Amino acid sequence: MAAALPKDSELERFKAARVTALYRLDLIEKGAQLTYEDGTPVDMASEKARLEQVVADMDRRITRLEAN
Repeated sequence: MAAALPKDSELERFKAARVTALYRLDLIEKGAQLTYEDGTPVDMASEKARLEQVVADMDRRITRLEAN
């Protein structure tokens, strides 16, 4: 069984992941187009919506960790 991460480590991990997600959202807003390994284009509208949900979830987790 793995040892529990200290609260600060978990908080920093979520903050770093949030920055990455926001960077990806910015790229999408600037017109980035991703493709899968087989060349199929990624549905960028769906990817944007997914990342927005991820960021909102991270915001909730960060708020909860900072409150404890």
